[in-house]
Amino acid sequence: MDGQREHRHTSERRRVKQVRSLEERLAEEARRLREEAELLPHGPVRDATLRRARQAETGSHMSEWLRSPSLQAPD
Repeated sequence: MDGQREHRHTSERRRVKQVRSLEERLAEEARRLREEAELLPHGPVRDATLRRARQAETGSHMSEWLRSPSLQAPD
C-alpha cells in the first residue's frame, strides 16, 4: 500500500446518514435484546443480555432528556 493511500484511510471517517434517531435505534436495540434474553436459559449470559437491554433503554432516555427543550444550561 502506498503512503498516500494509507494516509487517506487514516484521516478520513466514513460518514453514514442515520435514518432513525439515536433514541429510536437504542430503543429498538433494547427491545431486540429483551427478546433474545427471553430465549436464553437463566444464567450469566441471560443476565448480561438483560443488562445490555437496560443500558440501551437508559441511553435512549438520557438522549431524549438531553434533547428536550425544557433542559436549560446552568447559570
